[in-house]
Amino acid sequence: MLNERFDLPLQIPMTHRVCFTRGAFSPGSELVVDLLREGGGRRALVFIEQSVVDHWPQLAHEISETLAKADVALAAIEIHEGGESAKNDEDLVRDVWSAVERGKIDRHSYILCIGGGAFLDAVGYGAATAHRGVRLMRFPTTTLSQDDSGVGVKNGINCFGKKNWIGSFAVPYAVVNDFQFLFTQDETTRQIGLIEALKVALVKDGTFFEWMVDHANQLALGNEEALIECVKRSALLHARHITTGGDPFEMGSSRPLDFGHWAAHKLEQLSAFSMSHGHAVSIGLWLDVIYSVKSGYLPEIVSKKIGRVMETIGFPQYDELLSQRDATGKLAVVAGLEEFREHLGGRLTILLLQAAGKSVEVHAMNENWIEECIESMRDHSFAMIESSKDRVY
Repeated sequence: MLNERFDLPLQIPMTHRVCFTRGAFSPGSELVVDLLREGGGRRALVFIEQSVVDHWPQLAHEISETLAKADVALAAIEIHEGGESAKNDEDLVRDVWSAVERGKIDRHSYILCIGGGAFLDAVGYGAATAHRGVRLMRFPTTTLSQDDSGVGVKNGINCFGKKNWIGSFAVPYAVVNDFQFLFTQDETTRQIGLIEALKVALVKDGTFFEWMVDHANQLALGNEEALIECVKRSALLHARHITTGGDPFEMGSSRPLDFGHWAAHKLEQLSAFSMSHGHAVSIGLWLDVIYSVKSGYLPEIVSKKIGRVMETIGFPQYDELLSQRDATGKLAVVAGLEEFREHLGGRLTILLLQAAGKSVEVHAMNENWIEECIESMRDHSFAMIESSKDRVY
């Protein structure tokens, strides 16, 4: 009997283009024009989140002018609602497929997507699966999408009540972080999006964390220069981990950029996705910081420093959903551990902190310790509420 096996290395050259600008579609900007010309495509389909159009009513015209300048034909401009609800079913994905078919968009054409993280995720999944992949140009418009998800290589929608259960890995043709969009967000959305910057600083770059400590007040006040610097540094840390970390499509069990996310994803699910991703990540991150101390990995003095930064910028550190219990009396959030493992596959791997910029991976978490950490978080939250009653504003 003949048994032969050939293990043939497969290398696919890819470039992850991450760009920073202000006024990407303004008449004097050449960045988008150059990107389109570089790719050689001659047709484009555009998706814009409704909230972006509400702030920039002239945007559709500016996009049309930019495409014409690049000698790229405009198939259509599609405007849809965004937010997490855009990911809770496949309607938007199917709208992408239908628009690709109607517009005769092929794999050498472009899809331009302009919106927040959830909108980018859903449209991106449609782009990645139409014709097995149409070139996608992402234009993230929120702090959270510019400093994290928008510069990544993941797309997806929610299913079975679980976060990003359906999705794909696909390197976008280009990501354009246009800082002009950051200043049309409401203050809460703008601030909470910086939690992913704090996360990546804690797991990848202690110097960046110290920068956030020094600039916490400016970030809290929405200082333009500080905000842009923070978003840019965070985006590049995320992108460089993806391109140089050795596992861009998460084939292994380690996922350092998801520090705090095992609880965050479960909290979003428990809230029926009414809790924002940034809000959930903030609480999940703080839980894993406290657990890192409880486990003996992180000095308490460092956790207090992290806590002060979170309080200054305005990141939430507790929510009643953390204390919700299932029918058996068990903390409901703990089920997020197995769901996190299942979503990634392989062995449960959770990252804990040893210092800002230094981490350790563990493969189990003590449920009693988790409960004690949550009790500590709740007590601290109540103490903060009580102390705030005596403040003079």
